[in-house]
Amino acid sequence: MKKVSLIVAAVLAVTTSAVLAATSPATATFQVLINVNKACSVVAGAASKIDFGSVDSSATNLSNSSNISVTCSKTTPYNIGLLPSNNDTTGAGAMTPATGTDKVFYQLRSVSATGAIWGSTATATAVGNGVAGTGTGVAQSIPVWATVASANVTPGAYSDVVTVQVNY
Repeated sequence: MKKVSLIVAAVLAVTTSAVLAATSPATATFQVLINVNKACSVVAGAASKIDFGSVDSSATNLSNSSNISVTCSKTTPYNIGLLPSNNDTTGAGAMTPATGTDKVFYQLRSVSATGAIWGSTATATAVGNGVAGTGTGVAQSIPVWATVASANVTPGAYSDVVTVQVNY
């Protein structure tokens, strides 16, 4: 009888282990997803103005610069175009006074006062006159230069507005 009891106990132990193993937690997996779109932003506000200050009407060959700030997603290629208010696609603008007809003509340039002409063609093509870059995910400071050949106009305050376009 002891032998039968030992066999029954052994069978119960194996059955109990099998039942316990079968009741262990079930598992599954799931994904965590995100789709990050490329994006760019540009800041060209009051801090980005190019100010030649006060000059005599005999002043010639003037140059000055400022910066625009471009923030694009990491590895996103971008192209920047500049368009003066006279819509000149080659970046040749004209500052005008509040009253009067005189104009102070200027040329937008990249890199330096003698750098390449910077116009409104914000493409990377061979015929484009924009400035290209690649996003880093943080703000990049891009220098913009303007040159004035002559300030021989009626005295007064002259200004113009340039539109910055970033294509990405």
